Amino acid sequence: MGKKGIEILGVDSAELINILNKALSEEWLAYYQYWIGARMMEGPMRSEIEPELLIHANQELNHAVMVVDRIVQIGGTPVLTPSDWMKLSDCDYEVPNDPYVEVILQQNLDGERCAISRYKGLADFTYGKDHTTYQMALTILNEELEHEQDIEDWITDIQRMKDELKKLK
Repeated sequence: MGKKGIEILGVDSAELINILNKALSEEWLAYYQYWIGARMMEGPMRSEIEPELLIHANQELNHAVMVVDRIVQIGGTPVLTPSDWMKLSDCDYEVPNDPYVEVILQQNLDGERCAISRYKGLADFTYGKDHTTYQMALTILNEELEHEQDIEDWITDIQRMKDELKKLK
């Protein structure tokens, strides 16, 4: 990013880089949460949900690309060591010890809700001050909101299926 671009940021660039590095760490953890969960998952609707979770994983990876590009554009250094991801992240990484589909979905839902908070906060922080980061935050926020809805819908579908099976007994 050029000097004029940095000059017109309107926000503390060090604070912004810190927030973006937290978001970057969370995106890498979210990517892995989706990716490994999709592969470990067992239970009803697995064959329908697994490919969608892998799409979500790739979208999280794309978010990481956008965030790292923005960090570099504003003259920052992205978090360089995976061991720092857990330290910087405000979102939890939940180990998929229980591979049951509803457990995996709940873990991903928790992560999405944390990401929604991250990007709403980033949008609020940059609104009217850093238009480029603001637009990026809105783009990512919209995808995170779609992910949350997808997961809630799958959880509802599984519950309905279980309720219907109970009626048959």
